[in-house]
Amino acid sequence: MAIESLGRLLIIIGVSIVLVGAFFLFLAKVPWFGRLPGDITFQRAGWTVYLPITTMILVSLVLTIILNFIFRR
Repeated sequence: MAIESLGRLLIIIGVSIVLVGAFFLFLAKVPWFGRLPGDITFQRAGWTVYLPITTMILVSLVLTIILNFIFRR
C-alpha cells in the first residue's frame, strides 16, 4: 500500500513539473508579461536589478483563483 501511494505521488510531482514548464514556455511568448506597469528595473554600468512587483501580484491572483477552483470542497 505504501509503495502505491509513493508511486502516485511521484507521478503527480512529475506531471506538475511538466505543467509548470509548459506554463513558463507559454509565458515566454507573451510579449507584455514581465513588462507591466509597476515592474521596476534599475540599470547601472555592468549590472541590472529587475523587480517584477506587478507581475508577481498578477501571478499570485491567478494561481489563487485556479487553486481555489481545484481544491474547493
